[in-house]
Amino acid sequence: MLEYKVSVVTGEMTWGGTMDNVFITLIGSEGESERTLLNKQGRDFASNQPDKEFTVQTDTSLGKIDLIGLEKEQYLFLFDDDWFCCKVVVKTPDQKELHFPCYRWINERQLVYLREGTAVTLLKETSPLLRMYRELELREHRKTCQWSQLAEGLPHTLNVDNVKDLPADFQFTFNRTLHFFITSNLSQAELKIKFLANQKKAWENVEAIGKAFFFNKTDIYTYVQEHWKEDEFFGYQFLNGANPTVVRQCRRLPDNFPVTDSMVQASMEDSSLTTEIMKGKIFLCDYALLDGVQANTVNLRRQYVGAPLCLLYQNKNDKLIPIAIQCNQPAGEENPIFVPGDSKEDWLLAKLYVRAADFLIHQLDAHLLRTHLLVEVYTLCTLHNLPAVHPVYKLLIPHTQYTLHINTLARERLLAKDGLIIKYSAVSKEGLNTVLRKALDSLQYSALCLPEDIEARGLKDIPNFFYRDDGQEVWDIITKYVGGVLQFYYPSDIEVAADVELQKWIGDIFLHGFLGNEKSNIPKAFRSKDELIKFVTMVIFTMTAQHSALNSGQFDFGGWIPNSPPSLQSPPRKVKGRATEGTLLHTLPDVNVSVQSMAAVWGLTRKPEEFVSLGNHTEQYFTEPDVVAVINVMKDELKQLSEKIKKRNEGKDLPYCYLDPAEIENSIAI
Repeated sequence: MLEYKVSVVTGEMTWGGTMDNVFITLIGSEGESERTLLNKQGRDFASNQPDKEFTVQTDTSLGKIDLIGLEKEQYLFLFDDDWFCCKVVVKTPDQKELHFPCYRWINERQLVYLREGTAVTLLKETSPLLRMYRELELREHRKTCQWSQLAEGLPHTLNVDNVKDLPADFQFTFNRTLHFFITSNLSQAELKIKFLANQKKAWENVEAIGKAFFFNKTDIYTYVQEHWKEDEFFGYQFLNGANPTVVRQCRRLPDNFPVTDSMVQASMEDSSLTTEIMKGKIFLCDYALLDGVQANTVNLRRQYVGAPLCLLYQNKNDKLIPIAIQCNQPAGEENPIFVPGDSKEDWLLAKLYVRAADFLIHQLDAHLLRTHLLVEVYTLCTLHNLPAVHPVYKLLIPHTQYTLHINTLARERLLAKDGLIIKYSAVSKEGLNTVLRKALDSLQYSALCLPEDIEARGLKDIPNFFYRDDGQEVWDIITKYVGGVLQFYYPSDIEVAADVELQKWIGDIFLHGFLGNEKSNIPKAFRSKDELIKFVTMVIFTMTAQHSALNSGQFDFGGWIPNSPPSLQSPPRKVKGRATEGTLLHTLPDVNVSVQSMAAVWGLTRKPEEFVSLGNHTEQYFTEPDVVAVINVMKDELKQLSEKIKKRNEGKDLPYCYLDPAEIENSIAI
């Protein structure tokens, strides 16, 4: 009689354990064991308890154990008690230890098969049984996670409208759900106590905005509140604020932005606009995506959407300052170019229109489209095309945790007919879809790859650009990690090109994410290791660092409504010199719109319960020692980078911490 020792690891989350009976079957190359009850004295599968070891006996050797079957049955007459299994470890009679990753919920009478943890591409899969199991696994995922679409011309999404209908494996844990509920409702409770949530009127003065929340503030929020009118701070935000994705070097003035030397001479420090353009010191923010977009009606009042152009100058102190603003795209007498020498009210209103446009482009293009919607596509395509034993699946799956939940929740609460965005946004629902369509149609692969994006925007040498500096280091660490792992499974370009599952994965992404747009330069197939490494790096960077850079600063820079207004209620000034302080108050969104926006960005930027930082997930999908060594190097490099960033930020009034690896969540989960 031979004995196989079996250890089972239960998830540590609340309600992760079970009272039910658990059975195991070991399946080897030379036979399989009897279906064996795993049972010892006491509760066997409780959360936060030491692993228990069980014994499975067989008459003869089972050969190479590649697969195990787990099954759960109701204990006596108790209610069905779902169980979260992390992994199973099997020690063979010859003392060889095999790891079987699971990391999923197991329901009543659900037979779950687990592969031994060694990653294998389809090309190296020799067993007919295991090849069949790969396809069965993918078929089940395609059945469970079907495609839908928010609107024509947008990336495809999961066909689920309510988080309650999501498979359990994609839902928040109990603790995370509770934390999200409490955070969301506490801010709403304060608004209701102060009778602000339903006040459909303009603010009486700017100071009143600062009293909307008593508890919900951060140090950076306070700094923004004090400095939002200053030109230097205005320029700083395009590099290190909530949206560092728009500004680019201006090598030639657009034809529809006829700024002359005489207009901006006062800002040029004894130089000229033409000279500074040649030196590479002039930068442009162009919000053409918003041109002609349908505005919303909020509180029975029409809202206004500008499509401004903003020219910035890197002065002798290496500060980026605005020098000219045109609030809409067409040049003409009714669309004047504002400069710092205009009245302070005119100049402040012009900057307000730029900040409002930046808010929209940030939320819709950079944040919603490029991270949330595209990452949902990457996630679903991974589930549909890559089995759990595939090395690329193992690389990506830790970075997809809770993404389907938070995206479904966004469609349910923010993008639904009565959702916050549709109800209070500056753009109508059709306008929102128009912006997303235009953004997707013009999106280039290079814009998703940080080093190429920085190069294309001419920002390689601009000083004090912490998003670039920290992002480049994170990108390099991820690239080294991805390349270090994939080298074990793809020794040459031939193996990449011959991987049918991998080619279907990228083909699906091209189709469902980028709608087959050849102009995007998104690969439709992989021909080399370098192409694969670059794309997987981009996906992981987007799922983690890029989302952190775009999400974490939302309240810091957008909580103070005059700095990032979600909507504007007055059109741009057609004539200079007539704006007053009252014009500003009647241009800002009403009280109820302002405070709902403040509450939303507060909730969306709080560090969630069970926060896991980049690279520090506890799930062990890879078991090969050489691969584990690569992972450990990555973790050490991220830790060193975190310490470096923290040291740089010491004593700064405006520390940039959104790309500190310790502050980057391991997936898009908020």
